[in-house]
Amino acid sequence: MTTIAEKPNLEVAPFQNERVKDFRDPADAAAMRAALERVKAQLGKHYPLVIAGRKIETEKKIRSVNPADPNEVIGLTSAASKEQANEAIEAASRAFDSWRHRTLPERAAYIFKAAEMLRSRRFDYDALLVYEVGKSWSEADGDIAEAIDFLEFYAREALRYAQPQPIVPIEGERNELVYIPLGVGAVIPPWNFAGAIMIGMTAAAIVCGNTVVLKPSSDAAVIAAWFVDLLHEVGVPPGVVNFIPGSGSEIGDLIVTHPKIRFISFTGSKEVGLRINELAAKPQKGQKWIKRVVAEMGGKDSIIVAADADVDAAVEGVAVSAFGFQGQKCSACSRAIVEESIYDEFVDKLKRRVATITVGDPSDPANYMGPVVNESALKSIMRYIETGKTEGRLLTGGDRVGDRGYFLEPTVIADVAPDATIAQEEIFGPVLAVIKAKDFESALSIANNTEFGLTGSLYTKDDKKIERARNEFFVGNLYFNRKSTGAFVGVHPFGGFNMSGTDSKAGGRDYLLLFMQAKTISRKV
Repeated sequence: MTTIAEKPNLEVAPFQNERVKDFRDPADAAAMRAALERVKAQLGKHYPLVIAGRKIETEKKIRSVNPADPNEVIGLTSAASKEQANEAIEAASRAFDSWRHRTLPERAAYIFKAAEMLRSRRFDYDALLVYEVGKSWSEADGDIAEAIDFLEFYAREALRYAQPQPIVPIEGERNELVYIPLGVGAVIPPWNFAGAIMIGMTAAAIVCGNTVVLKPSSDAAVIAAWFVDLLHEVGVPPGVVNFIPGSGSEIGDLIVTHPKIRFISFTGSKEVGLRINELAAKPQKGQKWIKRVVAEMGGKDSIIVAADADVDAAVEGVAVSAFGFQGQKCSACSRAIVEESIYDEFVDKLKRRVATITVGDPSDPANYMGPVVNESALKSIMRYIETGKTEGRLLTGGDRVGDRGYFLEPTVIADVAPDATIAQEEIFGPVLAVIKAKDFESALSIANNTEFGLTGSLYTKDDKKIERARNEFFVGNLYFNRKSTGAFVGVHPFGGFNMSGTDSKAGGRDYLLLFMQAKTISRKV
């Protein structure tokens, strides 16, 4: 039988984004309900480490729970010790010796096959996200659609880099520029896009010929275990991806500083990202390279509402950006900056719009907002809300919902000063600060006054304001007259400036370059 690796001459259609399911369609809704039942029947399973293709159960476990009902255990994953983390890195190093010699088209073939298999299991992965991290149906499906997009897009990008690269010809020499893999990488994804970001980071690394130690978030370890099994099902060789969930305090620094780790791909908080960058910068005994860090570290994102804006459209964009997935997106709008001439109208309409948001168990499609991810997040967000009450006027929300899961009301605090705590620090929850600006000049200045620079939006009908924002609104992803969330792979390459990270444009044409190095080869003829 012909194996996937024996089909290097791939012919593929141009990339197209996966369409997010419309759960108003009875067929899609029925499929989702069936998936929720199937996945519920699997809850509580044990998931071992995977090192060099071997499954290893450990005594110490990571307990993943349903944030809507913390008594419900989603799964128990084995926790890696320092010794097992070292073993995984050594296994990845051995696997690299052969995996790097596969051609880009050969490796792309595995990624295309993974996309095909993920697409066939889409509703089950959606359901797992509902249970494991509290996503609504549409947020979960958007996450998995993006994961499929990353697989399809990066596989096509690998084929592009496999082609002869353009260089200037010179008489008497035959020259070429090729891209080769880096080596062993640590992939450390977040819990908030537990499918898309984890899958995208992993696929980008391995399609370029690298091998990986994957340390998922403890809040989203089960979906990572599913995906590692899927990669092995499509034939990715043992050791190419090694699955080692574990405590960051126990194995995190070890992984980052290990001399055989060539790069670290990280998405998470500013504090952890900066520590990774600091640790990676110091060479270790036996290390031959400067480690590469690819980091996306969050944001404090603003939507400016100009005096001439369509206020109703702006209110909708702000509400959706601020409270989709409980505000737990690095791209979420956490600051609405509104010109004073329309401020009162905007605030009044926003209060009415937020009042329509339903909060409850995300397995019920009637609920727009589910729980925040864990108890620690709940307590942190509540502390910010209490601070916010002293820094502005509580417009709506501010309380916990129920006492079983980690539910919070969508919270809006108006009349907030631009330098207030809740206007400067990343809260990562359903809390929106509304700031009054004297005019557009002032609004733009406020939008740029944080240490972050990830996403931003401007609502205006004035082309001159749009042009000004194009040049002066300092964010990696800037949108006009639309929400600040919902970047599509290939359409909106995603990544930001300043403390938002290394401006690694996930889903863009230069992203794979972060996982390869260029080699020029010349021959005299």
